[in-house]
Amino acid sequence: MSVLSANSQRAIEDQLVSSGIISDSQMAEYKSAAAAAKQPLLAFLVAEKHISDEDLTKASAHVNGVPYVNLSNVFIDHKVLELLPEDAANRYMAVPLGEMKGRLVVAMLDADNVQAVDFLATKLGRPLKVYAASESGIRSVLAQYKTKIAASEMAELKSLAEAQNQAEATAEPAHKAKSARVKADDIQTIVQDSPVSKVLTTILEFAANNHASDIHIEPAETELKIRCRVDGVLREIMTLPKEIEPALISRVKILATLKIDEHRVPQDGEFTVKVGDNAIDLRIAISPVIWGEQVVIRLLDKSGTSLRLEDMGYKGRALRTIRDGIKQSSGMILTSGPTGSGKSTSMYALLQEVKSDTVNIVTLEDPVEYKMDGINQIQVNSAVGLTFANGLRSILRQDPDIIMVGEIRDKETADLAVQASLTGHLVFSTLHTNSAAGILPRLLDMGIEPFLIASTVHTVIGQRLVRRISSKKEDYQSDVAETAAIKETIGAYLPKSDEDKQKVGEDLGFENLPLADQNAYTLAKGIDAPDAPGGYKGRMGVYEVFNVSQKIQELILKRATSSEIQKVASSEGMLTMRQDGYLKALSGMTTLQEVNRVASEGAA
Repeated sequence: MSVLSANSQRAIEDQLVSSGIISDSQMAEYKSAAAAAKQPLLAFLVAEKHISDEDLTKASAHVNGVPYVNLSNVFIDHKVLELLPEDAANRYMAVPLGEMKGRLVVAMLDADNVQAVDFLATKLGRPLKVYAASESGIRSVLAQYKTKIAASEMAELKSLAEAQNQAEATAEPAHKAKSARVKADDIQTIVQDSPVSKVLTTILEFAANNHASDIHIEPAETELKIRCRVDGVLREIMTLPKEIEPALISRVKILATLKIDEHRVPQDGEFTVKVGDNAIDLRIAISPVIWGEQVVIRLLDKSGTSLRLEDMGYKGRALRTIRDGIKQSSGMILTSGPTGSGKSTSMYALLQEVKSDTVNIVTLEDPVEYKMDGINQIQVNSAVGLTFANGLRSILRQDPDIIMVGEIRDKETADLAVQASLTGHLVFSTLHTNSAAGILPRLLDMGIEPFLIASTVHTVIGQRLVRRISSKKEDYQSDVAETAAIKETIGAYLPKSDEDKQKVGEDLGFENLPLADQNAYTLAKGIDAPDAPGGYKGRMGVYEVFNVSQKIQELILKRATSSEIQKVASSEGMLTMRQDGYLKALSGMTTLQEVNRVASEGAA
């Protein structure tokens, strides 16, 4: 950062106060402390951790009229890094972010220094679009230059791969198991400090820092593609040479204690890594594909995850229905949705609500994602015969009050869950269906008698996850198509007059809803940034929740379809996932496009 004038420093101090980072009284106190320590105020604030490096950079950028970007958790593709040579990046503390309208987009530590910017533009021979970034953010990107594979390192990887392939080809079948152990020891010694270990560490750190849910390592004919699922959307973060594939896959197998010489059948494993102060559990699934072996790594990061129903996006009618359901002493509460839709997190939030010293809660999970005090959690282990069905039989002998079964996958587990709820237990579980109403026909498909479903299931939840709009957003007025979609989807629920606003808001759980009869509605969209791709950051749920009423029980006994059940549930007050999402879009939490992407007509 360039040397600050007295006016600039005062302006930055005022910005820190106006943005709420420091209060007026605190600023006066810190000024006295800085003067006593004979230190510049801003340097004192950072050194004493009263503000972060990012806070100071953001405030300075605002004062100087320079756009700001937080690079602390941003991964830059190597093709983009090549736009600015590493020596120039280090010399000028500048890193490339991409190209925009013929200009190179760079983030600089000294972005408000016009001379430095002009000098770099002249050296590169092209115009620049400059963002301000903190020193720690710049250095985190500079470190990514180190993950590029040098020619000498690539030769080492090729040699390793050839040695591994040759050892596997010449190994006697009778000695396969022993061979695998020997090679694991040898290769671990070689790979531990090799470039492949650095690459894997970089991938895992990026995924963890960006709260990715999955990492996909996908072999193609001539390259190895690395993608991460962030906020529910897969995006490519790195492309590696094909030669690195055997060593990288072997490294993952070694860490997950899998057979490194087995390439023909799928393998599953797990291991734990530590990123910063957080331990992250990883679930590994390896499958053979035509160009090699595909690896999918599921990250189970519990840090920063709230288990409060309100924080997860439950509001109004849905929240009241769930809380009424968990007050029951027996019966079943079932959650539906596809893989990765947050079903397990909803189950844990329900357990958090009912947990107390007066009840015995036992869970059966695969895997145990959140370890919770006061709850007896059992990990399914099919290898030793501990399946959901066998485990559930054991749980019923442990005098439980509340049982959580991670997933109902078959008729046997469904039968036992129903019997548990009939004998005075409150049972939580999940199924894979498109909608809440689809749970009941799904149980019929599993062979559960209609009268048992009608008498045991009392609360049903359907859910999806949508991306949240980032904190940097702007309002706009809906166009004709968006206005028509809003009126068609939730027009009947919006207040008809100003007098209705409070009553409707309390019923639905949303404040300041617009009136139904408008020519356009105010919506929000996030501003695209490296730390908020597409203007989104983070996710929340959209839900549909209903109680199994007498009318719905009658439909179950008649083996009605999910659409018939959904129609009755909606007539009794249930909001569909699409309607819940549209209300959240009107409240500036997400976008209509995101809701439409996730909550299709079949899921609504």
